[in-house]
Amino acid sequence: MYDYAQAGDYFVTLCTHHHQCVLGNVHGEEMHLNEIGKIAQRCWEEIPQHFPNVELDAFVVMPNHMHGIIIINDHGRDVQLNVSTGKTHASISARKGSLSVIIRIFKAAVTTLCRTNGYHNFKWQSRFYDHIIRDEKDLDNVRNYIIDNPLKWATDEENPDL
Repeated sequence: MYDYAQAGDYFVTLCTHHHQCVLGNVHGEEMHLNEIGKIAQRCWEEIPQHFPNVELDAFVVMPNHMHGIIIINDHGRDVQLNVSTGKTHASISARKGSLSVIIRIFKAAVTTLCRTNGYHNFKWQSRFYDHIIRDEKDLDNVRNYIIDNPLKWATDEENPDL
């Protein structure tokens, strides 16, 4: 069994509940985030502030899903995470810094901020997809996939307008 707390590069995909397009829209070949999408983007960008052992690489927020590369390093383990919601404060312990804990905390932060800001129906799909990035070629391929995702939305199987 693979240890997802060990150092490595991970490609993750997170989907909204029932693949609902609640994060924004693609116009032409460019993604335009709505307020929920902006919350998701901001929380994603703040992950390294809460997990000192994590760096981020390429990522994209799409209408009903997100793709991103999370790099887990060996330093900064066993941290306490405080998720600021603006008006309320939630503390969640993140002891191992595993990929699943990072994603769980991220999803909880987005959901909490959405509800605090009046988006009470926002939900994530319960699970997420991951891929362990094995080498530089794989990393380059994943980066290109992420960067090109808005360009391919018109033919994406996640696009409900198809």
